[in-house]
Amino acid sequence: MGQALPKPGLRPFLPADLPLLVDIYEESIAELTGEDYSESQQEVWMALAEDDAFAEKLAKSLTLIATVEGSPVGFIALKDNERIELFYVHPAVAGQGIGTMLYDAVEKLAAARGAPRLVAEVSDNALPFFQKHGFQPQRRNTVPLGDEWLGTTTMEKRLTPLEDRKLSS
Repeated sequence: MGQALPKPGLRPFLPADLPLLVDIYEESIAELTGEDYSESQQEVWMALAEDDAFAEKLAKSLTLIATVEGSPVGFIALKDNERIELFYVHPAVAGQGIGTMLYDAVEKLAAARGAPRLVAEVSDNALPFFQKHGFQPQRRNTVPLGDEWLGTTTMEKRLTPLEDRKLSS
């Protein structure tokens, strides 16, 4: 018989989490984006975590941490109730429902706060995840980072207001 995986949990971001979240961010980029981005593109992308703006985004957004046995394994940051700013899952748990758990929590919070939509700048490797969760591509972007350019897609999902959800159930 297979062994049951520990049940993941969710909690808010704490400033002490920053070093672990930087590790998750860097590992995720290094191991999960190689088919879509070159090594030099990955390096400039990972370097963004060294900037104070990374910590500020986490602190100023509604940031949720996914944990397994108390250890962070992923995170999502929601800005202004409708923009997914950062969303990364450690490669060791990719494909195990951690990303879906994080996303579902943010969608419920955004809808409860009256957000009409969710918007995200999505890397090429994350496109299938967002499409599976009902996002529609809006436009293709090329983002300058240092001497590199990264291709992303702006995606949007219209949300059903919480009141409407209650009426239809």
